Amino acid sequence: MTAIEASFREAQECLAQFLADSEQFPRVRLFADRLVDTFLAGGKALSCGNGGSMSDAMHFAEEWSGRYRKERPPLPALALSDPGHMSCVANDYGFEEVFARQVQALGKNGDLLLMLSTSGNSPNLIRAAEEARTRDIATVGLLGKGGGALLPFCDIGIIVPGSTSDRIQELHIKIIHIVIETVERRLFPELYA
Repeated sequence: MTAIEASFREAQECLAQFLADSEQFPRVRLFADRLVDTFLAGGKALSCGNGGSMSDAMHFAEEWSGRYRKERPPLPALALSDPGHMSCVANDYGFEEVFARQVQALGKNGDLLLMLSTSGNSPNLIRAAEEARTRDIATVGLLGKGGGALLPFCDIGIIVPGSTSDRIQELHIKIIHIVIETVERRLFPELYA
């Protein structure tokens, strides 16, 4: 087996492990339900992560404010990823506060905060979750490696299998896409008729 084939098979095995875990589908469904409730109540989706997970957080947000598969009205979503804000806050308050300050500034009761982390141990995500709790903002964690210290701060924690960040992130993006499709089907059933 070549290294390329081995990598594809490893990715396939991670997905198979996720599919075999009967507790995963209810959590994903609950994530979608919370987003539907958030949007119907006039709330917004916020998202954050570090490194590749930041890119996935941005991808999540643009699928709502742009479009996914079909033409529909934009939905309110924002990735907490502004580089000017992040460098300012990191300089003035420390990197642990880069997301928490944005949650303080932009979050409100009825919003939803999605946090993506392959380890679940990023102090800046934990601080964001703490701030979300003080504002009664629902928290969802797409996590790996057992969920880490972030898991207890998540109203919904979805922990995917995988021993490396890349395999974990591959499953996170699958969940994001499936949740987006599920929410679209609920809010805009005519698009899928």
